[in-house]
Amino acid sequence: MHPRSLVTRRKALLAGAGAIAAPFVVTAPGFGQTGPIKLAGLVSLTGSGSPFGPNSRLAHQAVVDQVNAAGGLLGRKIEYLAEDDQTNAEAGIRAARKLIDVDKTQAIMSVWASAVGTAVLPLCWENKVMMLAISAADSLALLPHQGYFVRTQPHTELQGKEFGRVILAMGAKSAYLIMPQTPFTETVFKAIRETVEPKGVKVQSVIIDGKKTSFKSEIDEMVRANPDLFMMGGYQAENIVMAKDLFRANYKGKVIGFAYGMTPGFIDGAGKEAAEGMYACAEPSPAGGSSAYAKLKALVKKDALDTYICQAYDHANLAILAMAKGKEATGTGIRDNIRKIANNDAGVKVDNALDGLKALGEGKEIKYSGASGPCKFSDIGNIIEVAFRTTQVKDGKLTEVKM
Repeated sequence: MHPRSLVTRRKALLAGAGAIAAPFVVTAPGFGQTGPIKLAGLVSLTGSGSPFGPNSRLAHQAVVDQVNAAGGLLGRKIEYLAEDDQTNAEAGIRAARKLIDVDKTQAIMSVWASAVGTAVLPLCWENKVMMLAISAADSLALLPHQGYFVRTQPHTELQGKEFGRVILAMGAKSAYLIMPQTPFTETVFKAIRETVEPKGVKVQSVIIDGKKTSFKSEIDEMVRANPDLFMMGGYQAENIVMAKDLFRANYKGKVIGFAYGMTPGFIDGAGKEAAEGMYACAEPSPAGGSSAYAKLKALVKKDALDTYICQAYDHANLAILAMAKGKEATGTGIRDNIRKIANNDAGVKVDNALDGLKALGEGKEIKYSGASGPCKFSDIGNIIEVAFRTTQVKDGKLTEVKM
């Protein structure tokens, strides 16, 4: 498609607001737009992100259904749409164009892969559509997104530093890092080095082709180097292959990896014996003891929640409450008001859309804090306050450990 035709098609909708149905009365002057308010999830139902995409969609839909059952938003129903980005940039662009050009969504929520987020974010800011993302690559926040971007996942520099702290806590004197090429690989390597090398830890790093069906040669080279610690930095599919090669090579050092690549599915795929003792690191810890976490468990009928379903829940609540705060059901309305309901420590504390809509209808200021933790954003869209956790495979299950 010719770029000029895209610019022509990508027109932001002027949105408006009537009055929200009782008991949540939020009125807006004179916009007069009717029809449903469109919110969308661009989620990974297939590909490397598939362990998480279905739960993101579930959380979005549950929040929307709850708000609609209570009367909707600004006098209108919300319509939720979801598209599979296939954890692939090209598929993500196609799906985003449909959501923006055809469906006329005002927000795209819970984009997981950084490659997809990088490809889709320009479509969002050009069309004044808000992106509430999980994608962690530092480069995303540095794009000229004009404020149409926030993320609840810690950016990769923070994740790399957390890996470094874990390496130091384990007492390793040498570390060997293997990661596939991603938009954040070099950032992670750099952050780890800057954290551990001043403490005397020797670091070697290798970038691999994630599409290979075997990493035997890379693993054999790592074993010959005999490091105290090996970072297996792939997604779930790559880690399963590496773990099997690692087990056959009889490596005896500690093994750590990104939590998103070391899931229950990873344990099943690699085999319990191969996965036993490995650590999953740099995972933002959900607010497990909070009322928001308890509400989400009840809403989606799950006993345990990972960080990604918690972030998706918060994305839907934040988008709805930001629109209500600004009395404007547009992506710009979300952009202009999200920090007013997320960073306002003086506001009434709320952890779900229903309580927030009620408070706003009563003329109160609010402060949203959710199931993934405090949702406070910097000027460029990065999450500000993050708690990390580390888990270890014990008897075939991921168990939280203190470092």
